[in-house]
Amino acid sequence: MTSERNATGNRPDKRQRDLGGIVTIGFGETDAARITPAHIGFKAANLLRMAAIGLPVPQGFVLDVESARAFADPQPGIVPTLRDTLVAAIRQLEGATSFGFGSPRRPLLVSVRSGAAVSMPGMMETLLNVGLNEASVHALIRLTGNPQSFAETVREIPADQLARVVTAEVERQGLASERELDFASERHVAAELLDMCREVSGEAFPQLPMAQLEAAVQAVIVSADRPKAREYRRLHHLPEDLGTAVTVQRMVYGNAGGTSGAGVGFTRDPANGARRRYYDFLFNAQGEDVVSGRAGTDEADRLPDVLPEVTDRLDAIAVQLEREFRDVQEFEFTVQEGELFLLQTRAAKRTPLARLVSAVELAEDGVIDKEHALEMLRDLDLDAIAITRFDETADAVAVAHGVAAGTGVASGEIALDSQAVGRARDAGRSAILVRENAETGDIEGMAAAAGVVTAHGSRTSHAAVVARQMGIVCVVGAEPLAIDLTARVVRFGEIVLREGEIVSVAGETGKIYRGSVRVTTERPARWIDTVASWRAATPVALTA
Repeated sequence: MTSERNATGNRPDKRQRDLGGIVTIGFGETDAARITPAHIGFKAANLLRMAAIGLPVPQGFVLDVESARAFADPQPGIVPTLRDTLVAAIRQLEGATSFGFGSPRRPLLVSVRSGAAVSMPGMMETLLNVGLNEASVHALIRLTGNPQSFAETVREIPADQLARVVTAEVERQGLASERELDFASERHVAAELLDMCREVSGEAFPQLPMAQLEAAVQAVIVSADRPKAREYRRLHHLPEDLGTAVTVQRMVYGNAGGTSGAGVGFTRDPANGARRRYYDFLFNAQGEDVVSGRAGTDEADRLPDVLPEVTDRLDAIAVQLEREFRDVQEFEFTVQEGELFLLQTRAAKRTPLARLVSAVELAEDGVIDKEHALEMLRDLDLDAIAITRFDETADAVAVAHGVAAGTGVASGEIALDSQAVGRARDAGRSAILVRENAETGDIEGMAAAAGVVTAHGSRTSHAAVVARQMGIVCVVGAEPLAIDLTARVVRFGEIVLREGEIVSVAGETGKIYRGSVRVTTERPARWIDTVASWRAATPVALTA
């Protein structure tokens, strides 16, 4: 194969040395002492552990927390050194992958992701397809590469404004979704997005891949100080100066056709702890389509039929992840033309009931011992755990049915934004936050609400994950639900309800009822009694 020069003007550097401020992922030698969440972020530390046990992780590198801080607030002489470090890291990645950053024939595109020492799902930014320019776009146009995430995150162009460009092209052609756009349409959409980026931000989309990478890294670092990230740290009592590392990985494409896709999996049901397959998946899509909450994911049932080998591998990986990390895991994955890649894993955010059930069953499965299980449940009040359901024999009218994204039940007045939730709370009333999409930007309203209902989104979207962790009843993808923010009403088919009217939400079934519904309560005796017996037989030091 003819050698290509990379974006720096040099041939790819195939040496795999460790660089200052950089730790490689999936290739090269790495000092184990540096693989700590505090040093390289939670996400990268787990990626390195997955790569070490042979799981399919795309190659990449991580800019550590200390270097990211220096890059965010540079002192004289620091920026050139860090820029040189990024260039050297990209050269290593080119050598490991045989792709060139900015190459018109075999372009290397990368994702740029945040990575705090503690998992903060959806609170900081991710950019995809960094490195795409007019020279490389033709090589990847069939893989749907476009400048949308860069324009949204770096240039701060509203996501809905960018989405309208895609929607208009879909409607113009009478297609069911953007995944049906052909080569010519993708090229047209990309051109329009470039024009919008120039018109709205006043700056042209950068054509130099290294300029894109620097801007993307800066945007990810800055996102650690944005309102939703600050609010998440406040709610979870995390230090304000937590900071973030920056993880850069070669792109893999879930939008490369009918045997490609993106998904999120849990090794056990995060709502009730049950040991069962729990995947959300979209064919011919990228990861942000799944976790952003802007799209539904109803194609997981097709996965075993279309990609049986991938499904079997996912099931095996779920077991392997639990044994490696000794806890229930939530993991993101991409399938590119039938090949599976893991993008991240973390301890699953789950309800108190799921924490109880999974800890007991992990011990019974031999993944952890009883002492470890008790430590996992140290702060759990067993007396406060109950399975609550609506009494469906009562005179209850179900007005809609969505995707169950949690457990428990909640009743309250309809609130169409975080401010309305706050007003209800201040008046001592419960509220159900009703939104088009499950967006993490609504975290303040979610924290004050008794429940969340969305018209779109999936049970594994970032917002649904956060709701489960906070013990908030959540139903996503409710059908039929339409929201009129001008009139401050919601429509469930023919039924129209005004903001302030009462609805009841069942997190386990996904049903939404008009008015209040009588509640029944059940004690999960089998698991509570097991833990109570373990605590009684365990030294006080472990249970205090």
